[in-house]
Amino acid sequence: MHFVDAKGILSTQNGMNVYRGCTHGCVYCDSRSTCYGFTHGFEDVEVKQNAPELLEKALRSKRKKCMVGTGAMCDPYMHCEEDLQITRKCLALIEHYGFGAAIQTKSDRILRDLDLLKAINEKAKCVVQMTLTTYDEGLCRILEPKVCTTRRRAEVLEIFRENGIPTVAWLSPVLPFINDTRENIEGILELCARAKVYGIICFGMGVTLRQGNREYFYRALDKHFPGMRWRYQQKYGYAYELKSHRDKELMALFRETCEKHGIVHDVGACFQYLHEFPEAYEQLTLF
Repeated sequence: MHFVDAKGILSTQNGMNVYRGCTHGCVYCDSRSTCYGFTHGFEDVEVKQNAPELLEKALRSKRKKCMVGTGAMCDPYMHCEEDLQITRKCLALIEHYGFGAAIQTKSDRILRDLDLLKAINEKAKCVVQMTLTTYDEGLCRILEPKVCTTRRRAEVLEIFRENGIPTVAWLSPVLPFINDTRENIEGILELCARAKVYGIICFGMGVTLRQGNREYFYRALDKHFPGMRWRYQQKYGYAYELKSHRDKELMALFRETCEKHGIVHDVGACFQYLHEFPEAYEQLTLF
């Protein structure tokens, strides 16, 4: 872990990453890709120590309230957040200035900030998002070794829903020959239905690999699934998008189950929901 003073914190789409890198160890992580320009080891997390100051300046200068997103690139609740609490400081500013928050994580550490997220949701809007990939607990601990398992994440989704905070699940990625099974998808969807998620984001049954994350992923396959690298290379070569041969079947199951439980599953509609600041509150701020 090392500390830097960043020049900015919010993207043009109002997304922020207070950390660069991650310690969760997910074998498929796209953020390891060299195209993102990391100049340090991925586990040597870069901490933007001045993130709260930058965020406050950015929020004060905005003419319209909006949703602030975090977690799309690097998890805001990795291990170092327990002590540093930079994510919490940023959420406190979002709540203070009346903005909304759309926060994505795989960690149950987010429960520490339930009080702030409830306050944001009462003032404006808060959406908690959890990535769910692997129903089997043992397999989950191999693919996502240093973060809580899917069952625990589903419990977290239920807790937030019980506290009036809407939730969205990300069903991505699904790894060919490893967890692209009907049992896996049915199990995850059952957890989502039980948690009464608002929506599920799924881009299809597969995974993407680029330089940087491909090499890390293949080393993990060699360690945990001997011979699997050969199957991947035989079928996909150096393709970017590795779609499961069961994509059509599993996506049909996905759509059918979501419609049965009234879960929004159109990707565009889910993203629109995450970015929409509540109009009623926006109008109130004018008076």
